[in-house]
Amino acid sequence: MDPLLPAIQQMIDATNRGDGDALLGAFAEDAVVNVFGRTFEGRDRIAEWNAQELIGAHTEIVVTGARTTGESTTVAVTVSGEGYNGPGTLTFRTHDTLIDRLDVT
Repeated sequence: MDPLLPAIQQMIDATNRGDGDALLGAFAEDAVVNVFGRTFEGRDRIAEWNAQELIGAHTEIVVTGARTTGESTTVAVTVSGEGYNGPGTLTFRTHDTLIDRLDVT
């Protein structure tokens, strides 16, 4: 398993702690999150997604694997909480030190 880049680790740790400010701080201002085909563009929309479906649903993310190639990191996870529960894949694209795209599948 490859080590997680700091912004990715911050996003996962913030989710597990319930820290919305730290979670949003891991994303670029113009970041895009795609959750099973639904798109949230910019930190304000990502904050809405977070409040409804991530920290708002008391989500916990357990990393089960990770692979980084260039600016893309694919993270295998197990998710639990009041929303989706089960395995999933988080594919992050980073630029500089922030996440600029997250695809949830």
